[in-house]
Amino acid sequence: MTARPLTEPAFLVLAALADRPRHGYGVIGEVEQLSGGRVRLRVGTLYGVLDRLVAEGAIEPEREEVHAGRVRRYYRLTGAGRQVLEAEVARLEANARAVRGRLAVRPA
Repeated sequence: MTARPLTEPAFLVLAALADRPRHGYGVIGEVEQLSGGRVRLRVGTLYGVLDRLVAEGAIEPEREEVHAGRVRRYYRLTGAGRQVLEAEVARLEANARAVRGRLAVRPA
């Protein structure tokens, strides 16, 4: 995994998988909920992000189930993915603290 900042979709997908494995449409719903409806991932975007995160070792397929004649693949966060997510949360918190400090200073 690289130390570069995560894209917002990648960050939210990792966050959606932080508490339990989910299938693609479950991830889409969780991302929408986590973002307060602000981020609505399209299926193509989601699977591009999932493929990249699998290739980077941040998530991995956990299992597949057949539901209504279609295969649902469930993904789970790996240990490396949890570390990446925690590092990104720390980076965002540090940025927010720095900006809050600037906002607290009143211009002369």
